[in-house]
Amino acid sequence: MNMLEFASQMQARTKRFAVHVIKFYVKLPKTEEGKVLGRQLLRSLTSVAANYRAACRAKSGADFIQKLGTVVEETDPKAGV
Repeated sequence: MNMLEFASQMQARTKRFAVHVIKFYVKLPKTEEGKVLGRQLLRSLTSVAANYRAACRAKSGADFIQKLGTVVEETDPKAGV
């Protein structure tokens, strides 16, 4: 698999992940806690797909690494602790 195929597959995977997150969000309880936590999950986890696509459009290798770091930060469960 070359890098272009890998990037294309990762874009598809991150998009599917975002769709799953949205479906999960819709099923959360409609309590205040559910709404607050759900919105945070929705923002941070759907941003993975957007940030990965931004990384794929990077202008240089260093830019790609920096943008991919943002993707990793959004997926790190310990970052918010």
